[in-house]
Formats: sequence, structure tokens, C-alpha cells
Amino acid sequence: MEYWYTDERSGARYPGDPLRWRGDDGAPLTVAARPGLRPEDVDTGVRSLWRYRAALPGDLRPVSLGEGCTPLVPQVWGDAEVRFKLEWFSPTGSFKDRGTSVMVSALAGAGVRELLEDSSGNGGSSVAAYSAAAGIAATVLAPAGTSPAKVLQTRAYGAAVELVPGTRDDTAAEAVRRSEATTYASHNWHPFFLQGTKTLAYELWEDLGFRAPDAVVTAAGAGSIVLGCDLGFGELLAAGSIARRPRLLVAQPRNCSPVDAACHDREPPEFAPTIAEGTAIRRPVRLPEVVAAIRRSGGDTAAITEDAIAAAARRLASLGLYAEPTSATAAAAIDVFRARGAIRPGETTVVVLTGSGLKAADKLRELIG
Repeated sequence: MEYWYTDERSGARYPGDPLRWRGDDGAPLTVAARPGLRPEDVDTGVRSLWRYRAALPGDLRPVSLGEGCTPLVPQVWGDAEVRFKLEWFSPTGSFKDRGTSVMVSALAGAGVRELLEDSSGNGGSSVAAYSAAAGIAATVLAPAGTSPAKVLQTRAYGAAVELVPGTRDDTAAEAVRRSEATTYASHNWHPFFLQGTKTLAYELWEDLGFRAPDAVVTAAGAGSIVLGCDLGFGELLAAGSIARRPRLLVAQPRNCSPVDAACHDREPPEFAPTIAEGTAIRRPVRLPEVVAAIRRSGGDTAAITEDAIAAAARRLASLGLYAEPTSATAAAAIDVFRARGAIRPGETTVVVLTGSGLKAADKLRELIG
């Protein structure tokens, strides 16, 4: 099926091509909106995100490890009734598997045999796993301070891991430099990755009896969940399958909160290390698009202290939910958004827990003892 890439900043359009990851002027690209699904379009015989393949571009042959179809668990958090979406039930332990499955399927279909990724952890291990499943040789660049558990997992899948001195942004810059000589399969840049993360919106719609939640709370670094929800719920809205978009409520650690600062039209605070390493991205590639998606939904953002993130991780564990600190950032924001009125009594609120605590055993050992 024919598809197009669009540059939301300039309005430029490009023919769909899995090997293209950015525009001629260096801007990020998005797959143009697809026709949204109706309930009868869901392939209920498939137990993975590929049950929504009618909403995906191209004639893809799935590289799948069973990603998607994750639990949605009701819980009381203080005085708020919420539903936790446990994305750590994904094959490699994080939501990144949604985007990676679709992205690697597109690249494998285009004949790619080697690829490069950069990641602070979860994205790299996900790309390594799906590359292994597709028979593709993967090289993953990661910041030198990446969690040893995530580095080990990435190497276990057979990927070559190179640790880059400096910040997460230094790692990304090195990957872009090398992209001239290899296929760059960036979970932050590649348009097909967002096509995978948008299946979260379709899955929540199905989980809730083919209706949208009132609000979705998520942590954000580069913002792929925000953008995926914007794409998926936007397509469902255009198809008449939902009446309105859910409010996107986005949490970041105060120590690295460029999305929160941009949404509230202020300068971000000075960067400092954060236990929520998966969100430590100072200059998100798609920052204007993330801000636009939040505002389009009538959503909000919050910057969360390190102490509050740590407390939320312990509190989640006391409920039987073992989440890495990045995920706990979203849980910590529930109280903030509830106090602001962005989470309202009687409404359906989903909180996305993106990754397993097993991903950050060293940090959780410090927090829990």
C-alpha cells in the first residue's frame, strides 16, 4: 500500500522509503496519517501488535517476538483510580519493542543486513533483539553510564555495543556522524518506529471496549509514546471510532525536562544527572512535534523531583509493580496532575509503565536497599 513521509515543519513530502530516516534539510519525518481502524478491522486471531496491521504502512512481513497485548491493571493511587499499562511485558522488557518490531520489519523488507542504533539502554536492547530475529547485524552506541543490565542484555542478543564517553546527546551525535556509512535505525528518528508506538493507542482503544481513555499519563524523553498516541488516537478520531482524543499528561524528571519547559514557555533548568536515565535527553529530536501533540490533546506536563521518582518506584513495588525509575516518573506525576485537575474523578486514566525494574537493578538496589 502506498504511503508518504511528511515534514511537519516545512510541509515537504517524500515517497515512503524505509531507508530514509530524515528530510533533505535534516528535519525529522513522519508517515502521513493512515486510515483509522474500526473494530472489525482488528485481526483478533493475532496475539501481538500486528493485529492492527491494517493501520500500518507498506506491505510488511512482520518481524515479531509477540510484542503488544500487554496487561491493563486497575489500581488505586492515593485518591485517584487509574489503570496501569504494563509495557514491561514486552519481549525485551520495555515499550520500545512496539516501535522496533515495525521499524525492523520495514528495514528487513528493504534488504538491510547491517544497522546502527544509539540508545541509553532500552531502545538498544530492543533493536538488538529484533535484529537478531531478522538476521541483521546490529551495532549499538550507548552512553558510558548506561545501566550494566541493559548493556548485558544488548550484547546477549549478539549486537556489538560501543560505549561513548559523555552525555546521551554525545552518543546521538556520534551515531548521526556514522549514519553516512551505514543504515541508521534510530528509534528517535526513524518514521516507522512511531508507526509501532502508535499501536499503543489502538491497543488501549481495544482494551477499553473500543473507546478512548480520558487521559494517558506517560514519562517522556524523546517523546515517542506521546507522538505514537497522537498518531494513533488521531487516526481513530478521523475514522469516527472515538469521539475525542485523550489528554496526554507527560512527566519528566526535573533534572532533565526540556518538554516540560517548552510546553510552559520557559527555559529548562540546568541539566543534572537523573535516576530516570531513559528520559535523560536534553534536546529531543522532535521537541516541537511533541509539544504540539500535548497541546492538541489539551494535555499538560510536569517536572518531577528525584526524591519523588524514588518514592514512586518504592510505592509501585509495594503494590507488586516492579518498575524502573523512568516508569516511576509517570506514577509520581499522578498526584501532581490530580491536584491540577488534569486527572479527574470518574474518568478513565491510563498510566503507562514503560520498563521493568529488572532493567535498572543497580539503581533500584540503592533506592530500595
